[in-house]
Amino acid sequence: MQYKCEKVLLDYSDLASGRVFYSFPGYPAFPVRLASEIFQRCIASRETIYKNATPCTLYDPCCSAAYHLSVLGYLHGQHIREIIGSDIDEKAVALAKRNLGLLRVEGLEKHIVEIRKTLEQYKKDSHKEALASAHILKNKIAASAWEQPLATRVFQASAMDSKTILNNIKAKSVDLVFTDVPYGQHSQWHDSGPDEFLNPLWSILNALINILSPSSIVSIVCDRQQKVAHKSYQSVEHFQIGKRRVVILKPI
Repeated sequence: MQYKCEKVLLDYSDLASGRVFYSFPGYPAFPVRLASEIFQRCIASRETIYKNATPCTLYDPCCSAAYHLSVLGYLHGQHIREIIGSDIDEKAVALAKRNLGLLRVEGLEKHIVEIRKTLEQYKKDSHKEALASAHILKNKIAASAWEQPLATRVFQASAMDSKTILNNIKAKSVDLVFTDVPYGQHSQWHDSGPDEFLNPLWSILNALINILSPSSIVSIVCDRQQKVAHKSYQSVEHFQIGKRRVVILKPI
């Protein structure tokens, strides 16, 4: 896979998991460069297909700790109006709220105080690095050209539960879906009925239909064995990088 948007490998150390933002314990953090690449391709597809360049409402129905959502909010906040995440795991939802709260100056200021106390107690280099990164993120957000702080919210739900999702998200309001679905030895599907277990990705796509806006793009990251298909969607592009397969769709 050739990077089209993130052509230059930048220093993403301030955004590394464990510095300021955290991934869910025991789960690998989504690569920052790849997340940025996928997001920018989705934005470009939205502009090309729908001629729509307005800031989007971004949603992930399998958000886990919302690490990659937080990174995208920091890197591309000018293209985002609201970030919404949901996950079936209660602990993941709590950590997602904490991560997304760090996209605001007040959230980072509170976290800086916490890091400073930890540094004074343990005096570790990793805490010094975390403190420096938190200050960099705070200054970037404070100096950003965003008209107002990003709206963020998280709720608990199965990614296949269309009723709960629609109860928490206004119909036809989501412009961009970016989800890294469960696969491999670190993640697995929960609360799946017989049909959902046979093809959980079909069930996720089905659950999304009512909340997608008329100019929406859906991106799903999965492994090579998982089938991403639904009669209500058309493929825009797909590519593979390592063990990951990325499929970008638009509703029909």
